[in-house]
Amino acid sequence: MKKTVTLLAAALLLAGCGKPGTPPPKGPQPSALPSYQVATGSPVTGSPTLDGARARGHLVVGAKEDQPYLGQKNPATGEYSGFDIEIAKMVGADLGFGPDRIEFRTIASANRETALQNGQVDYYVGTYTINDNRKKLVGFAGPYFLAGQSLLVRKSNKDINGPQDLDGKKVCSAAGSTPYQRIQKQYPKAELIGYDTYSACVDNLITSQVDAVTTDNTILMGYAAKVPDELKVVGPLFSQEPYGIGTPRNDTVLRGALNDALAHHEENGDWKKAYDATLGLSGIPAPTPPPIDRY
Repeated sequence: MKKTVTLLAAALLLAGCGKPGTPPPKGPQPSALPSYQVATGSPVTGSPTLDGARARGHLVVGAKEDQPYLGQKNPATGEYSGFDIEIAKMVGADLGFGPDRIEFRTIASANRETALQNGQVDYYVGTYTINDNRKKLVGFAGPYFLAGQSLLVRKSNKDINGPQDLDGKKVCSAAGSTPYQRIQKQYPKAELIGYDTYSACVDNLITSQVDAVTTDNTILMGYAAKVPDELKVVGPLFSQEPYGIGTPRNDTVLRGALNDALAHHEENGDWKKAYDATLGLSGIPAPTPPPIDRY
């Protein structure tokens, strides 16, 4: 293993400090990002969540901060970027909130339902898989993207080519996440390790403390693209993960408005432009957005 890249965190934090003449790091380029027209007046009424946001003066949106191309926080500026962040911005614009009136707040996977139930965030956009168990606790708009679970291993690894090879292997994922639970239930012979963030899992993978990291292919492709000499994604997808926007469960007005906003931005091309400028940099072409489930 190369000693020049011992921790992914270092690679991410220092990505902008490469040697003269080296290629610039991949990442969302502000000039390529679409802008979203902000609705004026009070375009949506009857939502207690939006009433609270208007009284506050801004939206509070839950997000991830450690997922390249999806939801990543710049440690120097505090700004968030990625496809999920753009989804949050485009639907926020239809609700009457421009990007200057959106505060992003990092919420760990295990705390998403609690954050929505307690009003810590108005909605949540962060690789949040829609499933029936979660629908008992929170609401979902969307889905806005369909991903699938996969595996990330070291480039030198030849033993793991799919979930069937995980017996006795140390496998890391975010505690409480859908991928974590799937390994726990379907591949019980794997030695499962849980952390609050995927970045902690990837750091441990690079330093050989775990054998594989598992989560959605979109997240893993982002990490592999950051250190391609160290990591690779292997095997076929072994799940379907429909990403949705988490909302307070009983605020059906907000959920409907977010669904309308997603449909609007998928139709006018903003969705694809946002994808191409962020997650598309990983090399995966933009798929067709999945049908919105207006339950």
